[in-house]
Amino acid sequence: MIDVNDLRKGVTFELDDALFKVLEYSHNKSGRGNASIRIKARNMLTGSNIEKTFQSGDRIQDVRLDFHNVSYLYGDGEFYHFMDSETFEQPAIRGDVLGDDALYLKEGMEVKLTFYKGEPLDIELPTSVDLKVVEADVAVRGDTATGVTKKVKTDTGLEVQCPNFVKTGDIIRVDTRTGEYVTRV
Repeated sequence: MIDVNDLRKGVTFELDDALFKVLEYSHNKSGRGNASIRIKARNMLTGSNIEKTFQSGDRIQDVRLDFHNVSYLYGDGEFYHFMDSETFEQPAIRGDVLGDDALYLKEGMEVKLTFYKGEPLDIELPTSVDLKVVEADVAVRGDTATGVTKKVKTDTGLEVQCPNFVKTGDIIRVDTRTGEYVTRV
């Protein structure tokens, strides 16, 4: 059992016979009474999101997870397939469970796969990935008074706000935690 004050983004816990991963966390302390902890979490088995409020001092069941280094192979629309670097097994995860994390996956990419009781649950992405821009609007002359940005589309389908100088064919680095443009590679 862990205290709800220990919940942070990325922590996995068990509640009502289901596994949840914390997506957002906020700690609110009013003038009187106990603090409340609001979380937004994803059900690891169904992919659905919930919002839950706990009172400070509540306890929840923590879970033991195993991690394996894997390489991303391919996605077939419904499942995303990986290969374990040590055992060469090929586990697959449903796309709705991965959510937006699937937009950062490129073939051959090394990620950390989370297992619970022998079943693959989730992936842990590197902090940044390099993606190729396949669609970008042309920069308009005179739009340089301030830090003007435009939306570009990458080869994985991810849309990112980038500076005006980024063009089709460029490779950009994107932060996987926030989905923001970092630099042009």
